[in-house]
This record gives sequence, C-alpha cells and structure tokens, in this order.
Amino acid sequence: MKAAEIRELSADDLQAKLKEARAELFNLRFQMATSQLDNTARVGQVKKDIARIQTEMRARELNA
Repeated sequence: MKAAEIRELSADDLQAKLKEARAELFNLRFQMATSQLDNTARVGQVKKDIARIQTEMRARELNA
C-alpha cells in the first residue's frame, strides 16, 4: 500500500486497515513458525504498511 493511498482514507478506514494488517502479520508469523510461508518478504511489506498507517494516524492527530 502506498502512502498516497493511505492519505486518502478516512480515520475509520485507517483503523480498519491497521487491524487487518496486524491480523495478517500475526498469520504470516504463524505460517513462518510452522514452515508454511512461501513469500517471507511479505512479512516486511506488512510491517512497513503498519508503520505507514500509524505514521499517517499520528500526523492527523498532531494536525488536529
């Protein structure tokens, strides 16, 4: 997910995306622990998405 896409989302959508991303990260970590994960780079992508979402949420909080 790109930063420009994240900026277009509403606050509720950001919360939902953050929840989804955290659930996906949990599942990816579980798959990695059980040696079922094919694309290990996806873990890093999801972590970066979480960071981007949190950064945008914090920026909006500071601007308000």
